[in-house]
Amino acid sequence: MKLKLLQFFLIIMLVGVVFGSGNIIPAMAEEKPLLLPAPGDCSTCCKKVNLYPGIDVNNLMQIKYIVKYTKFAKDQESVGSFIMIDRSGLKRTRKWHRYRVILEKDGMDYKDLIVLTEPQHIKGLAVLTWMYTDPNRERDNWIWLPSQRKIRRASPAEDDDAAFGSDLTTEELTTRSWNSETYSFVKENATYEGYTSRYTGKTYYKDTPCWVVEATPKQKPWYYSKRILFIPKNIGAQVHDDIFDPNGKKYKDLLRVYEIRDNGCIPMTYVECIDHRTDHMTAVEIEWIKFNSGVDEKLLSPKALMRTKW
Repeated sequence: MKLKLLQFFLIIMLVGVVFGSGNIIPAMAEEKPLLLPAPGDCSTCCKKVNLYPGIDVNNLMQIKYIVKYTKFAKDQESVGSFIMIDRSGLKRTRKWHRYRVILEKDGMDYKDLIVLTEPQHIKGLAVLTWMYTDPNRERDNWIWLPSQRKIRRASPAEDDDAAFGSDLTTEELTTRSWNSETYSFVKENATYEGYTSRYTGKTYYKDTPCWVVEATPKQKPWYYSKRILFIPKNIGAQVHDDIFDPNGKKYKDLLRVYEIRDNGCIPMTYVECIDHRTDHMTAVEIEWIKFNSGVDEKLLSPKALMRTKW
């Protein structure tokens, strides 16, 4: 039996030599790294995303999440504001402080903390997220309620809730990951027409070369049916989402603005979300953001939330 199998494989190999191109075993496609190393002599530099020619949609979307969660750096700290405006023009502002530590070891991917610092009556309200490298492991999410001196665990079923009362969902702000959706290219060589902000009045990314990707949630039913993402070829993360409800009707515009720094870091500097069902808008202004500054991982734990005074 073993002799017959050996003869069979020898015949297959000879056929490949005679009729093929000369390669008996086809060469394996080279696996491309998604991040390129930062310069060793630069402590403030970030790794560079590798937007190689012919990138496939899944690798592109992995890079998108690298940029979103600043995984090109060791850590990040930022300060900003949620500005929420309803259809009557009433404006509410909530200031926040955000910390993130990228670990990528011992099964831990990263830890992320957002804390509200103003106004006074909700000061200290916080959301802590731990994400894991195992895509099948559910993330951990805690909410700190300072007025009650109570911390509670948040369920993935709450991911469609409004984040801090804004027009962004918890999933859009902190918990959506690459494994949450499936992806396909709509266009691989497109030109984004640009988007004019309702809040700032500026037009962003007009006539920018981009990829267009359709993202469909794996969870069904869910609060949206698909997203159409416009991803500039010099950034690797979407600058605009068209978001569609379960009936296939577009109901939300989501703008993201990035800064491409000389040290390789790509911080998000502005976000704008418009919900067309309510005609409400949320603008997220980032006052400052810094990377590789040595954020202490110990700060990003449930125990630290309960004893820290913001």
